Amino acid sequence: MTDQATTERAGIEPVGPVGIDELLERVREDLDRVGPREAAEAAADGALLVDIRYAALRERDGLIPEALIVERNELEWRLDPQGSHRAREATSHDLRVVVICNEGYASSLAAVSLRQLGLHRATDLVGGFQAWKAEGLPVVTAATGGAEDADAA
Repeated sequence: MTDQATTERAGIEPVGPVGIDELLERVREDLDRVGPREAAEAAADGALLVDIRYAALRERDGLIPEALIVERNELEWRLDPQGSHRAREATSHDLRVVVICNEGYASSLAAVSLRQLGLHRATDLVGGFQAWKAEGLPVVTAATGGAEDADAA
């Protein structure tokens, strides 16, 4: 099977060779990306914040309280509402999901992947965790789980 046939079967529009910047631009056209304050408001309204950063970044920079931690390589398995390995929070394809990476790049690709699973309200955080922290929104330290002053970093 050709690469084009594989992408067509997966519901991905064949694009030919592109750089990552162009790919990000294309996939973001269909995302209703949110800023840090919008993400916090969405979470207050029931959206699921999903932190896909790897452990070393979480340990270094802290955590967003109540965000579900799912490393990127497990994301689709953990958030598929029909999957046998789903997280208990993955209750419906109607779930609003805001994916958070470190700076807002990998999360865009991850959100598109979730949309391909049928999570049609999946999006990502512009600027990622670093934008959340810079905005002064709540962050807890990974080691202690205690509150951290975002301005002190």
